[in-house]
Amino acid sequence: MTDPIADYLTRLRNAIQAKHRVVEVPASNLKKEITKILFEKGYILNYKFVEDGPQGTIKVALKYDPVNKVNAIKCLKRVSSPGLRKYTGYKDMPRVINGLGIAIISTSKGVMTDKEAAELKIGGEVLCYVY
Repeated sequence: MTDPIADYLTRLRNAIQAKHRVVEVPASNLKKEITKILFEKGYILNYKFVEDGPQGTIKVALKYDPVNKVNAIKCLKRVSSPGLRKYTGYKDMPRVINGLGIAIISTSKGVMTDKEAAELKIGGEVLCYVY
């Protein structure tokens, strides 16, 4: 696998399309940080890190509207890829749906949202857009 973040986002997208409640993905430190951000911002219901084997897994409980059965995540879009990295400074931070969505940025201070990075005045690699 050449792009584990794209694989993570694709597994989430596929689980949403199939209306699954829980999805399991192989764990890594970067994926754990992205999962924590998705939970803090209310895009997923819950998550659990399972330590089994050398790598471990992340169990993600997807969040659905109880009335309409619509998922909280409308779109997961990978921005930076191994073949074409996308970096941004804090002045040129991307706005996802005019501030309604979030961009997940990998900075020197860790993985954070676009708003947090702009607040701290640091730039970094734009990993993905979520809305």
